[in-house]
Amino acid sequence: MSTTLPAVIELARELIRRESITPDDAGCQDLLRERLEPLGFSCRPMPFGEVSNLWARHGTADPLFVFAGHTDVVPPGTASDWRYPPFAAEVADGFLWGRGAADMKGGLAAMTCALEEFVRAAPEHSGSVALLVTSAEETSSPDGTQRVMQELVAQGEVPTWSIVGEPSSLEQVGDQARHGRRGSITFRLRVGGVQGHVAYPQAADNPIHRLVAILAELQRREWDTGDRDFPSSGFQVVSVNAGVGAENVIPPEASAVFNFRYGPAQSAEALQKSVSEVVAAYSDCCEIEVHDAGRPFITRSGRLLEATAEAVESQTGSRPVFSTSGGTSDGRFIAPAGVEVIELGPTNSTIHAVDERIGLDELPRLVAMYTRILQNLLV
Repeated sequence: MSTTLPAVIELARELIRRESITPDDAGCQDLLRERLEPLGFSCRPMPFGEVSNLWARHGTADPLFVFAGHTDVVPPGTASDWRYPPFAAEVADGFLWGRGAADMKGGLAAMTCALEEFVRAAPEHSGSVALLVTSAEETSSPDGTQRVMQELVAQGEVPTWSIVGEPSSLEQVGDQARHGRRGSITFRLRVGGVQGHVAYPQAADNPIHRLVAILAELQRREWDTGDRDFPSSGFQVVSVNAGVGAENVIPPEASAVFNFRYGPAQSAEALQKSVSEVVAAYSDCCEIEVHDAGRPFITRSGRLLEATAEAVESQTGSRPVFSTSGGTSDGRFIAPAGVEVIELGPTNSTIHAVDERIGLDELPRLVAMYTRILQNLLV
């Protein structure tokens, strides 16, 4: 392969070749540390359980700017379905191919190269710059960014601004950035009943009927109307399970998993209260488990928003569309500390898919955007 590829492409290829299927880091963070330490970054591995985390900081003063990302990737599936081996990091037809090219080793390489360029050009910059990396974003482990942020806040290292390098763009780099995300809360509901023969329902209590009524009630409700940045809250049933394997038996229990995606017009506490009330109206024999995956966050104004918009416009001629679309990201663990958070990264059309790839022009342009953001804030 030609040695004339931009440095950011070469770094992305090195990262992709490391098979860091979540939560395995596979040496990716060692590679980043080897690049940043010679530039004066203080690099601190922060392992928790089976999760690898890295905190690399240049400078000691406030304000503190943090790039955040992850080295872990989802499994590639069947390798023979790919045009090129998923961890070969092939460059062909104007694309960089491989698992993690977009989500998010490409963005991680761009953030690292931007930090290198910025520190070399302005070694006496104001404030501090840092890189926060985890190996467990795809598994949403509490030992990843969530745990690192808890430790940093306890030690007084609270970021002022953070760019998360998730693939936010649609058709070209910078056409969309995310200035917030919806919250996510999942319920696992088990409804108990009395097993019996379907021909003698008077001697049984069918939990499926109760469960269906509960889900129908939750589905009918309008939870809120959203606001100018967030759509109305959404309710979706993920799974329903019941039965004992025979067609003539009323089962003793039925269960379901359902999820809410919600904005600031709603709250996790209010959703839990409403779900409990609906369930209680139909059944007094049930169990509810709740997984609060993250609260909504939004950066509606501030220096980071303006710095990002200007940096994107300097490279593309247009300001990005700021959106709260999509699922969740590790930004939900950073924002609660009072941090302004923006997600800006490569195009996302092939993330988690077979033949994941990004255009070769995307990462150099992203490096330029990231570097300009740092200059806007700290020079």
